[in-house]
Amino acid sequence: MSLLHRNNEAGQLARRHAQWEGSATEHTALEDGQGIAAGVIVTALGLALYQAAGLVTSGMAGLALVLSYLTNWDAGLLFWLLNTPFYVLAILRMGWSFTLKTFAAITALSALISLQGEWLSLGGIAPAYAAITGGVLIGFGLLGLFRHRASLGGVGILALYLQDRMGWKPGLVQLVIDLAIFALGLAVLPLDAMGWSLLGAVVLNLFLTVNHRLDRYIAR
Repeated sequence: MSLLHRNNEAGQLARRHAQWEGSATEHTALEDGQGIAAGVIVTALGLALYQAAGLVTSGMAGLALVLSYLTNWDAGLLFWLLNTPFYVLAILRMGWSFTLKTFAAITALSALISLQGEWLSLGGIAPAYAAITGGVLIGFGLLGLFRHRASLGGVGILALYLQDRMGWKPGLVQLVIDLAIFALGLAVLPLDAMGWSLLGAVVLNLFLTVNHRLDRYIAR
């Protein structure tokens, strides 16, 4: 879900997958469950800040927000539907374990996005605060999911699959798709909102770049 940097989600996911393949690092089912649940909850809160401020992010979550602003459809439902084509690619590229965990994470996040409006009321939030804090929260969520062999699907998986089949660089594929999402956002949202959204994407990217290092987390 990061933008304008070579260390984007696809790159992070590729490096993490390489470590999974060559490592005996394992979590118990309980550890995976709590880690994925925590990642989903934190990500949902970050997206709630974006929704309250009328902002977007990159990736499938960003596209779901843009389409929800455009159509008034439920963003959680849109997020779930947008990810459905990518599960086959996830199985082919990442395996069944990753795909099932990712499906669970996406389904849980979709449900939270749809329901948390009834549980959480946000008003008068400054867009700068929403962009920065939302970016950090989503970064925490993605970091937790990566560490438990899961993701939020979508663009990152597609980029890795196209690398395997076509030889395309995953960072470039993701960058093009994310720029297209932001361009669509420009047709829906005011220019200042898109500027704050871009700031949030930069914050998210920097958070992952600094904290998602394979030499800093070893679980046994």
